[in-house]
Amino acid sequence: MHERAAEFKRQAEASFGIEVAVHEFPEGTKTAADAAAVVGCDLAQIASALAFVADRLVVVVTSGTNRVDTAALAALRGVEDARMATPEEVSTTLGWSIGGVPPFCHDTGVPVYLDETLTGHETVWAAAGTPEAVFPVRPAQIVTHADADPVDVVE
Repeated sequence: MHERAAEFKRQAEASFGIEVAVHEFPEGTKTAADAAAVVGCDLAQIASALAFVADRLVVVVTSGTNRVDTAALAALRGVEDARMATPEEVSTTLGWSIGGVPPFCHDTGVPVYLDETLTGHETVWAAAGTPEAVFPVRPAQIVTHADADPVDVVE
């Protein structure tokens, strides 16, 4: 197992007492479509953790079929605008690289929002520390472990 995926697995177990089943795919899961294809699930079941800056860095865990509406995110945060975080902002704040950001186990506590459409699935697949690693998780676990608020901030 890749060192970063193993680190995510250790953090999840230490922080939340849960065992995550990390699956690694050398062909990569960099995009939601790539992840759905290799996992063999519906694109809507891919839970992409995306980082934005909207007064501060926040994470939006969104379905692979949706795009985050930055105007809606800004309105939710009570600020004028929101933008995608830079790779440096992501790694510095969350401790993970873009493409491998898990929905929880971030280095810094940040607000996390869950695309409410994900709650319609029993299981979704999220990044597990690298662009080649994913794990199955119930949306309710994301809400619990990330202290995430289910919201409607998609286009």
